[in-house]
Amino acid sequence: MNAVAASRFLKPELLARLGSLELVARTVVDGVLTGLHRSPDFGFSQEFAEYRAYNEGDDLRFVDWNVYARADRMYVKRFRGETNTSVTLLLDVSASMGFGDPISKHDQARFLVASLAYLTRRQHDALGIALFDDKVQEYAQPSARPDSLTKVLGLLQTSSVGSNTDVCDVLTGLQATITKRGLLVLVSDLYTDPERLLTSLQALVHAGHDVAIFHVLDNEELAPSVKKISALKSLESGKTVVVDPQYLKGDYQIKMQKHCEDIEHNCAKAGADYIKLTTSESLDSSIVSYLQFRERRSR
Repeated sequence: MNAVAASRFLKPELLARLGSLELVARTVVDGVLTGLHRSPDFGFSQEFAEYRAYNEGDDLRFVDWNVYARADRMYVKRFRGETNTSVTLLLDVSASMGFGDPISKHDQARFLVASLAYLTRRQHDALGIALFDDKVQEYAQPSARPDSLTKVLGLLQTSSVGSNTDVCDVLTGLQATITKRGLLVLVSDLYTDPERLLTSLQALVHAGHDVAIFHVLDNEELAPSVKKISALKSLESGKTVVVDPQYLKGDYQIKMQKHCEDIEHNCAKAGADYIKLTTSESLDSSIVSYLQFRERRSR
């Protein structure tokens, strides 16, 4: 796709001005798909393929009422590229996600999750969501009902950052809640122990889920611009630490890079896809990475 056009329409600062997350999602997804060549690789062809029997929760818009009138049985039209996957979006809303200026990690993550939700329903998949910090705060189980997108966007629109986070405990708890195999998409800044994360991801993959990880960070976390000795306060613990800018330019950045590399390595080891995204980046490359992940999993 044209990178210049994509960045013009998908810049986080512009998306923030749109206000409505539904409008954000449509802008992002339509902008990406307009730039992609029409291809079955991405599963968005709307060419009719076949009929299948109606299942409870299917979108009634795709019921062929002419067939129902003749046969007194309900059938749903299937389209090329339709995957009928169960997709659950897992959004970290812990206090650390509130970091970032002018766009916070929470805002960037909401833009991304809203776009993925819109994509999910466009592919006629069942859509669910969980918002969590140290525990699940909101949960909507995957549904293919027409109002599932509205419900998810509503939860995202009103969400705010909470308290401490415990990604691994939440993932363990969700494994018992999400019993139907499907696609789990985790969006978080992943301030957690990489080895604990590996254990949690392996359990989900072993249970039959496909897992994609979006690691959302702010550039200040990767390369702090602090120029003098300062007292920095943790958004989650409330503790204050005095730091030297020389440490932030040296050892801190080495440790942060090592943390990200360990997270990425353990995602790969568990069989989960890993995509890193900063608050200053447009969403087009992340959406394309997600589509490629979907295409690989559907083979």
